[in-house]
Amino acid sequence: MSAGIARGRLAEERKSWRKNHPHGFVARPETGPDGSVNLMVWHCSIPGKPAGWRPAITVKQILVGIQDLLDQPNPNDPAQTDGYQLYMQDTADYKRRVRQQAKQYPALVYH
Repeated sequence: MSAGIARGRLAEERKSWRKNHPHGFVARPETGPDGSVNLMVWHCSIPGKPAGWRPAITVKQILVGIQDLLDQPNPNDPAQTDGYQLYMQDTADYKRRVRQQAKQYPALVYH
């Protein structure tokens, strides 16, 4: 996916999110010191469920759980149609594309 297409898609996603998103969830693109918006870097928060959160669950476990979902998506509960179809039809190509995206957008390291 080219950067221009990705930015267009993310701009639409941002507009849709602002109109309708689950209560307590936060997803917003990074804003630079000059007020510019970087649609390629997002800051997100996922609230814990009131009855399901246990103090024994650490931030590390939550992040590793998200990583596990990215590595082993649940085909019984797809969140994105194109990714789901590729995963079901050609798992090797799905994994290749995930690795390609990870290389294209390297992780930001915060200290």
